[in-house]
Amino acid sequence: MLNWDEFHEDDSAVAEPPQAQAVPTPAAEPQPAAPQRETVAETRGSYRVAEGDRLARARQSLEELDVAAGLEELEMGAARIEVDDKQMINARADLNQLVPFKYEWAWQKYLDGSANHWMPQEVNMNADIALWKSQDGLTADERRIVERSLGYFSTADSLVANNLVLALYRLITNPECRQYLLRQAFEEAIHTHAYQYCVESLSMDEGAVFNMYREVPSVAAKSAWSLKHTQSLARPDFQTGTPETDQELLRNLVAFYCVTEGIFFYCGFSQILSMGRRNKMTGVAEQFQYILRDESMHLNFGVDMINQIKIENPHLWTPEFQDEVTQMILEGTELEIAYARDTMPRGVLGMNAAIMEEYLHFICNRRLAQIGLKEQFPGAQNPFPWMSEIIDLRKEKNFFETRVTEYQVGGALSWD
Repeated sequence: MLNWDEFHEDDSAVAEPPQAQAVPTPAAEPQPAAPQRETVAETRGSYRVAEGDRLARARQSLEELDVAAGLEELEMGAARIEVDDKQMINARADLNQLVPFKYEWAWQKYLDGSANHWMPQEVNMNADIALWKSQDGLTADERRIVERSLGYFSTADSLVANNLVLALYRLITNPECRQYLLRQAFEEAIHTHAYQYCVESLSMDEGAVFNMYREVPSVAAKSAWSLKHTQSLARPDFQTGTPETDQELLRNLVAFYCVTEGIFFYCGFSQILSMGRRNKMTGVAEQFQYILRDESMHLNFGVDMINQIKIENPHLWTPEFQDEVTQMILEGTELEIAYARDTMPRGVLGMNAAIMEEYLHFICNRRLAQIGLKEQFPGAQNPFPWMSEIIDLRKEKNFFETRVTEYQVGGALSWD
């Protein structure tokens, strides 16, 4: 491994450049004069500056520089940014100025996410490999759950990352929120890496797992539902600034934060965590613990963005639009129930599709309430009390019968 100290040796250790040997020129054949170029000899050694015409063109171009491609004109001497200049969408404030913060919660989430860093290779997969290879280690239903979970999630986080990078980032006009979006995009990459690491460790058919969203109907339906809400925003010519386009952005936020990350992940996560509670596939379950902790922060952040946009743009939150958003969340709930039925045709791991349906109705109620909408399944209860603290989305909460005592690198986590 390279050591940084190796790059700080004394200058005397640096080899001298080879000196060109002078070649005598016969007096009878004078050579044409070389182009005049200034020699720079103030530094150790010597070199020649760029061709005069090239340098002149570069300087001329800089003299004419006015607007950087793709950026607004930089106005020299402009007033410094005030907090009130900042908005979640359609802000006119300079997006390159991170401070002063307007949304302290966004910056805190960025700090929490950064402190929550982990990498898939930190998790020991040896026990999972042995169990997966064992003839009688897992039932057919348990294997189905592991395969379906890795099949859906391996591409779902890529879909989320694409939405962040290709659609949301350029449309959210608050720098501290953008800072978190960059962190979230990196975390989505880590999650996709984690699923690949699990698939590779278990010697699963990578092509079958990663292409499951094109082959298994219950997986394909969820992916297709998410993708359709990225299409319009990802167009290069899409811009917010009208009630219609601003509402389209809100639809996207609801689709990806409240549904994709807030509903579509919960059946699979509860299944894998239930398996881990039974001391099965503990490495995969540990990966899912870390991922779910990240996703909890993503969901919280998205809900805060949605609610902030509502506060700053109350004209967008019409009764008709509220009804549309409610329908979106109900659609997502139905898709996840269909996925539960596909992954659990029989009872397994202390749960079945009917119990999962009530659990997802409970989750649906929470997502609606978080953005100020009416619950659609009054009285729905959480049948998995060991999962209840996860939904509270606080880092101090209990899950997997343990408690995260502080955010730190995944390999050094302390669990009570």
